[in-house]
Amino acid sequence: LGSKLVSSLCVPERRLQEDSKYVPVSISPGRFERVVLFDDLLVLIQGNDFHSFDLKLVWVDTVPAEKSAPTSHSLRIITPEEEFLISSKEPQHKAIWQWKLNKVIRQRLDEKRDFPLWGKSEEGLDPSASRFSTYTFKSECRFKNAIYEGDFSWGKPHGKGTLKWPNGQNYVGDFKEGLEDGFGICLIPHSSEDGYDCYKCHWREGKMQGYGICEYSNETVYKGYFKDNLRHGFGILKTPVSTEHSFKYTGHWDNDKKMGYGIWDDIESGQRYIGMWQNDQKHGAGIVVTQSGACYQGTFLMDKITGTGILISEDDSVFEGKFTEQLKIDGKGKFTFPNGFTVEGTFNNKAGKDLLSKGVLNTTGKEQGYGISRKLQLGLDEFSVEKRWQGIYDPFYEFINSGCKEETEESFLGIHVQTSKELRKSQEYLFCQRDSEEISGKIEDVLEALYEYQDPDSLQYYLQKAFSSSQHPFGKLLKSLSAVFQATYSGIGANQHLLHMAQEEVKYHAQKIWHFYRNLIHMSSAQKGQPLPDTEEDTERSEKENAHTVMLPLILPRFHPELFMLYMLYHEQADALYWQGIVRLGLFSDTKLLEFLEVQKNLWPLKDLRLTTNQRYSFVRDRCFLSATECLQKIMTTVDPREKLGILLKTHEEIETTVSRVLEKEYKLPMDDLLPLLVYVVSRARIQRLGAEIHLIRDLMDPKNEGGIYDFMLTALESCYEHIQKEDIRLHRFP
Repeated sequence: LGSKLVSSLCVPERRLQEDSKYVPVSISPGRFERVVLFDDLLVLIQGNDFHSFDLKLVWVDTVPAEKSAPTSHSLRIITPEEEFLISSKEPQHKAIWQWKLNKVIRQRLDEKRDFPLWGKSEEGLDPSASRFSTYTFKSECRFKNAIYEGDFSWGKPHGKGTLKWPNGQNYVGDFKEGLEDGFGICLIPHSSEDGYDCYKCHWREGKMQGYGICEYSNETVYKGYFKDNLRHGFGILKTPVSTEHSFKYTGHWDNDKKMGYGIWDDIESGQRYIGMWQNDQKHGAGIVVTQSGACYQGTFLMDKITGTGILISEDDSVFEGKFTEQLKIDGKGKFTFPNGFTVEGTFNNKAGKDLLSKGVLNTTGKEQGYGISRKLQLGLDEFSVEKRWQGIYDPFYEFINSGCKEETEESFLGIHVQTSKELRKSQEYLFCQRDSEEISGKIEDVLEALYEYQDPDSLQYYLQKAFSSSQHPFGKLLKSLSAVFQATYSGIGANQHLLHMAQEEVKYHAQKIWHFYRNLIHMSSAQKGQPLPDTEEDTERSEKENAHTVMLPLILPRFHPELFMLYMLYHEQADALYWQGIVRLGLFSDTKLLEFLEVQKNLWPLKDLRLTTNQRYSFVRDRCFLSATECLQKIMTTVDPREKLGILLKTHEEIETTVSRVLEKEYKLPMDDLLPLLVYVVSRARIQRLGAEIHLIRDLMDPKNEGGIYDFMLTALESCYEHIQKEDIRLHRFP
């Protein structure tokens, strides 16, 4: 060797193991003329230049004879950035090099210096393909100048590792065949400011793909799905409240831009936009809800209001017509007052002035128009319920269509994950041991359980636990759906004009989850070798029925707070009249109230009124039909329409039991006797917001109960509710 090479390569602790000068081999491509193997390096030499490779990151692979030249015997040498062939004309020369390379690499990995004799057998002669090491990338590529520390396999980062660039960028996470693949955290610095963008997400083939969280340097946070490093699919973007023009967007993305259906909260102005987007702009049908309770529904074009629309003011007056870009009434239209009066003509609302109008006043619609504006519902025709949250369902569809592969399960990790630690835990939890009492989210366990729990009782028990677990696919899906429901209908979105839109969503979610369940049942049965034929349960009609019977009661608790608030607002006026009646009836003693309601005296449970020596019947309150009253009060303790109907039926039974005890014989109450007694029980139960309760039960009850005893009892309760609102009760004057 020349003096330059000797000074660079020959150090006291290094030992020569082989030299192509003595065991001839050639290198392809032919940039080098000599190969030298030391106990720590493989060196390629050309003149006074050389290229060395640390043996910890050298892999040796045999080239099959059919892929080599007829007179050549080759070994493929693999390093993190280069591959080349070592070829010989004699097979024994190839064998010597292969044996020595593998032994030296193995010793280098084991930090040993002794070298076994030729031909000496030893277990596991070939070094492991999986290794842990540190390497600095030098060639022109995405990793140039980055230092990688972690797992390697066949020359490529594979497993867990860390990448660090000189500019401060780094990635910590999973690799596969040289690229980021799996879960990883990436920090990207900003040269203009002292901060980082932090991406905590799933990667595929070197790009962000699937669910992730991005915390930007300006404290804005995105939680949602990515595709090819761009926000794509469903996601939530929120800026800190302290920033100027702070906002929160919950909706769909396409190539890093807001696209499709989404919810925009303007935190500064207190407005919420519910509607369509295109290229980061409000575009298409949309609804604006203000903090004061006013609603606008119309068409947007590139972030601006255009065409005609409808504005419902907080006092329930309605304007249908043209608006300016600033949501000011301007042009032809029709104005409807809360009392039903209308003005149709031309309107103008210039800045700093009152609304001016020139048109025709119509007072004939007062009777039929009163209260109509309050019942007006928005968004039903404009936003198809099937397309509102497709971005949440799509990853679940992808998961099922892929055959429920575990690697695709990560793609729909729920938006409930808040931190990278929780995200990692959620991912790793799929593969770790669980307590026997916990429900498993691992997909083979899910399919096994669904196959096992097919009878109604056990299925309901299993699904109830599944929906409560954030590790179970159903739990993840429900968590996401309840989050977007809150984003739409809580806070500013709690507006009575959105009730039917919200109710429609809840029913649709129940139907979709039942559809997913049936798909998984078919898949589970097929894996067992017992494919299920399509049955009546797979028809569209049956899906709707089972969604109401099985799924709706299980998922309703997640949506109930926001949904019931909408029912309360929608029935606020009727409930206020009802409560006036309840307060008035509460002034009666038991016997006076029974007499006022014209209950037959032979049905009065006077035996239940235990009087002291100084008491009279006319002064006793809240003693008659006490068991029925306490039973009816339980209707507020559950959100399940089935249980509410069961409580109502039990109340009816308690009333009949009390009457039978009074008459000392079994007695079935006719409707003429039942209604006044039920009015008595309702007045003593003092259930606030009873109108909201009744209509929620009516709207969400199982269709199978229509026309039966439950329907009959609910109708009776509705009659009592309406009776208590009457003027002769609310305004009754005591003599």
